[in-house]
Amino acid sequence: MPQPDQEIINLVIAGTGMLLLLAVFIIGFLFLYQRRHNKYHMEQEQLKAAFSQELLKTQIEMQEQTLHYVSQEIHDNITQVLSFVKLNLALTGNLNETDKAHKIDESRKLVAQAIGDLRDLSKSLSFEHIAQLGLVKTIAIEVERINKSSIMDAVMDVKGQSFSLGDERELVIFRIFQEALNNALKHACAKQFKINLKYTENLFELTIADDGAGFSIDALTTGGSGLRNMQNRAALIGGVANITSEPGKGCAITITIDPIAQHT
Repeated sequence: MPQPDQEIINLVIAGTGMLLLLAVFIIGFLFLYQRRHNKYHMEQEQLKAAFSQELLKTQIEMQEQTLHYVSQEIHDNITQVLSFVKLNLALTGNLNETDKAHKIDESRKLVAQAIGDLRDLSKSLSFEHIAQLGLVKTIAIEVERINKSSIMDAVMDVKGQSFSLGDERELVIFRIFQEALNNALKHACAKQFKINLKYTENLFELTIADDGAGFSIDALTTGGSGLRNMQNRAALIGGVANITSEPGKGCAITITIDPIAQHT
C-alpha cells in the first residue's frame, strides 16, 4: 500500500479515537451534571419540607402559648369584670331610680369592656393577626401586656422605618421573642426586659435583653436546647442568632437578618 494512503488511514483512526474520547467526556460530564442537579433539587426539597415542618411546629407552640395567656386573661380579668357586673345588678333592686340607673350604666360599660377584651383575645388566637398588624405592632402588644401584668418591666425601642420581612419570617421571629420572654420569666427571674428593633435598608436586627440570672455560654454546647432552637430557627429564615450571657449579668439575644436575602 502506498505511504500516503497509510497516513490517511492513520489520521482517520486517530480522529475517530479523539471523537470517541470527546463523546465519552461529554457523556460523563452530562452524567455528573445531572447527578449534581438531582442532588441539589433533592436537597432543596428536603429544606422546604424541613422549613414547612418547623413553621407548623412554630404555629403550634404559639397557639399553646396564646391559649395559656387567654386562659389567664379570662380568669384574672374578664371573669372579675363580669362578677362585678353580676354584683352590681344584684344590688339594683334596693336602690332608688337614680342610683339604679347609675349602676346599670356602670354595668353596661363593664360589659362593653369585657366584650372588647374577648374580641381582642379572639383575634390573638389567629396567626393572621401577625400578618395584619406586623411584627412591630405585635411585639408592642406583648410589651403592653407584660407591663400591665406588673410581673416585669418591659421597654421597646424601634429605630429606622419598619418594613415587612415576610409573614413566615415574622412568625418565626415572634416565636423566638416569645421563647426569650418565657426564659426570662421562668428561668432567669428577670425584672427588666428590653427589646430593640433596628431597620436599615440592608439589615434587620432584633435584640432581646434581660437582667436575669444569666448563665455560662458553655450551656449552648453542653445543654440549653431552647437556646440552640432559637439559633436553628433564625438560620432557617436566613438569619443569625447571637447569644451572649454571663452568670449574674443577664442574657442578650440578637437576631440579624438580611431582608433582601432569600430564604427557604
